[in-house]
Amino acid sequence: MTAHPTDSTARGELATRLRTLTLPLPGRGGTIRRWEHLARLTAEDIVTGRLIEAHADAIAITTDLGAPELVTADSHWGVWAAEPPRPLLTASESSGQPGGWVLHGTKPWCSGASLCTHALVTATTRERTPDSPAEVALFAVDLRQTGVRAVPDTWPAVGMAASDSGWVEFDDVPARRLGGHADYLERPGFWHGGVGVAACWFGGARAVAAPLFERAARANASPLVRAHAGAVAAELAAGWSLLEHTAAFVDADPDDERGLLMARALTVRTRIDRMAAGVIDRVGRALGAGPLCSDGEHAQRVADLGVYIRQTHAEADEATIAAEVRAHAERAGAAGTSTGTGPGNGPGTADVDVVAAAHWDALIGFDSTPLRGTDD
Repeated sequence: MTAHPTDSTARGELATRLRTLTLPLPGRGGTIRRWEHLARLTAEDIVTGRLIEAHADAIAITTDLGAPELVTADSHWGVWAAEPPRPLLTASESSGQPGGWVLHGTKPWCSGASLCTHALVTATTRERTPDSPAEVALFAVDLRQTGVRAVPDTWPAVGMAASDSGWVEFDDVPARRLGGHADYLERPGFWHGGVGVAACWFGGARAVAAPLFERAARANASPLVRAHAGAVAAELAAGWSLLEHTAAFVDADPDDERGLLMARALTVRTRIDRMAAGVIDRVGRALGAGPLCSDGEHAQRVADLGVYIRQTHAEADEATIAAEVRAHAERAGAAGTSTGTGPGNGPGTADVDVVAAAHWDALIGFDSTPLRGTDD
């Protein structure tokens, strides 16, 4: 089922799914069940999985920020937090409005722009000046109010076309401030949600692999097709094992006391991204152009997944993993958790390198011995 905004039947089916959605919150002991459900939804239909994942993330975000009552069973929420330089959505205080704030301007890349009833949106409360950075906050907004308009023809994509991820205009629309940008970004749940998106990518990759697996199981399948199928199965198995291990990692340390969650989440996202791209490539090399030209659903899945996995920042995220491990090792060393002593008041380079090596192993999962936190 593809939830296209012009398809009233699809709208109804999606609304029914959202009303009956019951997923464990991440970090409460059932994280792998949450991610498996998201993966299976996305394997069924990539756009549906993407829209439901955002709604489920909104439930987790509002719970983390102390407002779990906001997401009701009859609502459909988006999470619109892209912050490009332009266009700009601004927020200003307004004592005459119920939420105390109003939104004005345009928000780009809003998945479910004409489908959602509500959204969590980031907006600038003070623009950047030569002397200070911009201030951004997170708001909850009812999209059924006067002054909200999905802008036509702002999502010309082929991949994820049905996600309706265009621009939305706000003209002095009342909103409720849930917290600053840091309240949204710096909570562990931000990274729990980031891995939840990777679980959706996994489900999309499994769906793209389906025609290859079906062909490889035939009695007359060529060795080449079977080789590609075996390689894809190995990639998917490794990806799912990584998600399972990370779910246990999250449930064991939901508040990120070890300080490794950001690097871990980026590690999972980059691996699943590359795995999904590899599945698309191998299926095409094994089966040729046939399925892409004669099977519209498969062709759309390939296009959808190719766009969806580009939510990563590719090599920039991979570089951040290494930078985060180094920074974490420096913090741990400065707190006295490294071995030996360094010159001056801080840890020596050799000490930080030793701690960093331990953190690499902990991040990889090769060493399960808990690392001492920076407060120990």
